Amino acid sequence: MEPLDKLIVIVGTTASGKSALAMKIALENNGEIICADSRTVYRGMDIGTAKPTVQDQKLVKHHLLDVVNPDEPFTVADFQQLAQQAITDIQKRGKTPVMVGGTGLYIDSILYNFKFRPVNAHLRKELELLNVDELQQRIEEQGLKLPNNTQNPRHLMRVLEAAGQPSVKKSLRENTLVLGLTIPEGELKERITNRVEQMVAQGLEQEVKSLSKRYGWQAEAMKGIGYQEFKAYFAKEQTLEETKAQITKNTWAYARRQRTWFKRNPDIQWQDTIEHPSATIEE
Repeated sequence: MEPLDKLIVIVGTTASGKSALAMKIALENNGEIICADSRTVYRGMDIGTAKPTVQDQKLVKHHLLDVVNPDEPFTVADFQQLAQQAITDIQKRGKTPVMVGGTGLYIDSILYNFKFRPVNAHLRKELELLNVDELQQRIEEQGLKLPNNTQNPRHLMRVLEAAGQPSVKKSLRENTLVLGLTIPEGELKERITNRVEQMVAQGLEQEVKSLSKRYGWQAEAMKGIGYQEFKAYFAKEQTLEETKAQITKNTWAYARRQRTWFKRNPDIQWQDTIEHPSATIEE
């Protein structure tokens, strides 16, 4: 495999250690990292998204961080375009692109070169005014199939915008190695709990307070895990301990959805350690 052709992709659940593996592989392969995460694209959302540290960003160049403000739209089609541009740029400079993340749709859009239909801006504005129940009802009225995640408004809106037709998926792109990182369930739960504690200790409460005042709770980015749970806390409807517990619970539920998504992909080579991954790229 020629250096200019290869792409390494690392996937896994939140708190699985995939970012550490991406750093290791990037450092060993003259690589640069492309972040495939639907939350780290937002400026100012640093602690709650577990964004790569300043130190890591100094050691290895990272792409697709801090792309838009929390109140600005960002779609999977936007990600695909920017990620492909980054991949091409990295390869042209003789380096190895290492894409890492837990947002399955973002990753698949690159792995399988999804073809997205143009967004109907008028329809999108109309759908954004509907809640989950109303979106589900409209899907059922049109005789369409509900998405796997029936509670995610973005997934529901995509069904309506595409009239139930899925995006076109091709075979895995050439010269691509996809590594998946696994971790025992008990250890993952412990890591998630510890990460939430660490985020709060690092100043998550103040970060959320500042962002909510600047952008409002209606901003799509503020509905993400680690942020939405603080709305009740700031309204004095729950304690900080209850807020942390809710974040932990929601993060664990999200990790389970991630695991389900990735397990369906036969092209992923699964690893059970970040120290000595068994899969290699042949030169």
